[in-house]
Amino acid sequence: MIAAVLVRFAYLAVSHAFVALWLLRMSNREKYVDILALRHQLVVLRRQLGDQRPRLRPEDRALLAALLMPWLARRCADSGCSSARTRW
Repeated sequence: MIAAVLVRFAYLAVSHAFVALWLLRMSNREKYVDILALRHQLVVLRRQLGDQRPRLRPEDRALLAALLMPWLARRCADSGCSSARTRW
């Protein structure tokens, strides 16, 4: 199980590195066209889904919270708040 997660993480890291290199190579005009195409895709998906939203299970919420904790702690340390549980 852990090996599969590590392989998936390595794959995502390498593929995102190639995407970052590709973005550095693109002109601003190409980036704007890409953003426009992605916005259109979002509009189409929202139209198809309507009012349906993905349902998060308690396990999903726990995973998201665990993934966000380092970011929240860093943000709290940068802003000087007294607790990582402070709401923004």
